[in-house]
Amino acid sequence: LDDTAIRENITLTKTKTQLIHAKFSELIEKLHQSTGQQVVVLIDEYDKPMIDSLAKEIHQEIKEILHSFYQVIKAGDAHIKFVFMTGVSRFSGLNNLNDITMDYKYTTICGYTQKDLESNFKEHLKVIEEYMGISKEELLSKIKHWYNGYSWDGKSFVYNPFSTLMFFDKKEFIGYWYKTGTPIFLIEQIKKKSDIDKFRGEVLVSSQLLEGNSSDYSNIESVTLLFQTGYLTVKKKESNEDGVVHTLDFPNKEVKDSFLTILVSEYAGKNQVDVFGLNIRIQKALKSKNAKDLQEALKELYANAIYDTDTKKEGQRQTLFVFAARLSGFEVESEVHTNKGRIDVVLKKGNTVIIVEIKYSKENNHEEKLKEAIDQIREKNYYEKYINNNPTLLAIIFSENKDIACRFENI
Repeated sequence: LDDTAIRENITLTKTKTQLIHAKFSELIEKLHQSTGQQVVVLIDEYDKPMIDSLAKEIHQEIKEILHSFYQVIKAGDAHIKFVFMTGVSRFSGLNNLNDITMDYKYTTICGYTQKDLESNFKEHLKVIEEYMGISKEELLSKIKHWYNGYSWDGKSFVYNPFSTLMFFDKKEFIGYWYKTGTPIFLIEQIKKKSDIDKFRGEVLVSSQLLEGNSSDYSNIESVTLLFQTGYLTVKKKESNEDGVVHTLDFPNKEVKDSFLTILVSEYAGKNQVDVFGLNIRIQKALKSKNAKDLQEALKELYANAIYDTDTKKEGQRQTLFVFAARLSGFEVESEVHTNKGRIDVVLKKGNTVIIVEIKYSKENNHEEKLKEAIDQIREKNYYEKYINNNPTLLAIIFSENKDIACRFENI
């Protein structure tokens, strides 16, 4: 504010730090008076101070300061021609603004489209093709898998500009955007609300939930917060008699792997390096159908796991397995309904399909429970819709004493 005033030869009388909003108001009014033109206000990441202060004692103080600061915009209408603000959350003090986040006219405003990537970065793509020794088609497919997928209408998808540019510079498929900030406050919110089960797969939400007011982060829904901060995106948008329904999921591999790694790390009570190693072991065991190796890897994964309540142990064990499978590169369908029942988990990777039945036992009767789980899959024909892929059956038993048993069988 002071720099702008000096540059425009304006003297501000409101100089006390605690009256920052008053100084802002004075600057806008005097700029209008001195130039004869209404002021254009551009603010990038307007909500960053609030997000950075989450779970800190100064959060409420910052929230009040920002509320007063932004109220100046609402009250200074006579002096302001245009305001454009960017941020990830909605602020109750600014409900008079036109939020264009979900507006169909701006669906590709915040990222590179496929056309942008292929037409504006031809030379970069050529260099990386030669560097990696792969075809253009294979390279484009991998870049899309890692960094594309952001959408606000389920039709137009864009690449993360930061990650895309970092990839062109570093020439490595790794998570770049995630390194700009660890979502600890997101994890704490999920743990606080016991919401871990919501993120096993796609999430269906209404427009009202997506546009939820986040001025009070203690009450905001975890799904809303994850969408507003870029960890979930719109994969499909449908209208019905009750309104608009959005299907949300992680936008790409970069975001999915990064977020699930820290989520599994927090709930499993392990550091992220150990989680990565366990995911590699789980992936190999699933691909090779090695029950013993899968048992040992899962035992390590659950050894220090935390649970909200005893009644949620079974569900959260299943959820952790789903997360680990997704991190291991498998496409996961959770709680798949059939005409004869509900499949716990279906894992897909290439031509591999694994039908999983998970059971919890308070007794040490692994063999009996393993047989019961496999028999359930067979008797209810859970594999029927996947029969062309020659699916494998997998039973997983969790016992009260934290022991685990696994069994693979062919149809």
